[in-house]
Amino acid sequence: MLKIGVLGAGHLGKIHLRCIKQIEQYELVGFFDTDPETAAKVSQEFGIRSYADISSLIDAVDVVDIVTPTVSHFSCASESLRKSRHVFIEKPIVATPVEANALMELAKEASVKVQVGHVERFNPAFMAARDSIKNPMFIETHRLAQFNPRGTDVPVVLDLMVHDIDIILSVVRSPIRKISASGVAIVSDTPDITNARIEFDNGCVANLTASRISMKNMRKSRFFQKDAYITVDFLEKKSEIVRMKDVQGEPDDPMAMIIDLGNNKGMKQIIFEKPDIEPVNAIMLELESFYKAIVKNQQPPVTIEDGYNVLSVAYQILEKVHDNPVRP
Repeated sequence: MLKIGVLGAGHLGKIHLRCIKQIEQYELVGFFDTDPETAAKVSQEFGIRSYADISSLIDAVDVVDIVTPTVSHFSCASESLRKSRHVFIEKPIVATPVEANALMELAKEASVKVQVGHVERFNPAFMAARDSIKNPMFIETHRLAQFNPRGTDVPVVLDLMVHDIDIILSVVRSPIRKISASGVAIVSDTPDITNARIEFDNGCVANLTASRISMKNMRKSRFFQKDAYITVDFLEKKSEIVRMKDVQGEPDDPMAMIIDLGNNKGMKQIIFEKPDIEPVNAIMLELESFYKAIVKNQQPPVTIEDGYNVLSVAYQILEKVHDNPVRP
């Protein structure tokens, strides 16, 4: 059993606390929050100790779970790593690529495990479709959210789009050739709507849209590849796979959907698949996966390098948005 402590007891921090209390492999030692009133309420609600300062909590545990605002990620993680603690850190990994690079160096020196909380990797809809996504050549993502003041301290790229950047980088194994983007600030001081286009050396193109001032919520990605189209609805926890396969002679199923390609190019059968989706708690799953990575000395599913790469791409997008602002 590993002793774990949580830094940050806000909305997401409390979700982490609930999940950890249900994972028998962890011993939840306590938490820290900068707000004394929040700390007192959470301590009473969960029946766990509220630590007076970050350092004392880090000293008392094997694993530090960082769910604080992004601006404090680096200070919390660097102190934890200097004390050789394993670190789970929410997305985005830190505030800047420079901080992320420094954190990677600290993690190497400490020889501990670090996992980044890109939770959509553990979304059951994505996990059900993941093995079918092979060499996608066009990807389209929409991550739209209704306005919520929480999170507006950072651009929508760092708040929402980072999820889709991580998913794309996890399935496209090719260097990036070009990034273009534009965005507009509507209700906050940073872009609330952003569209980005990422072009890869292998020819794949990804078109990403993120908004936090939409009338409805949407988290959907579409992957197009040779003879297949895969859609993943991260919000509704649904996925669908449409395949085409060559048809030789008469199909076995008289009701099969067949298309003639014309010009003597043969025929294709269209096959619709809806994978069975097992309901899971994605946050609990990622925290369990981190435990396994530690005790089995394996690479975490979402590495510190993954977190750095996502942040690096996000900042390139932000640079393009700054160069090409859209005036409302």
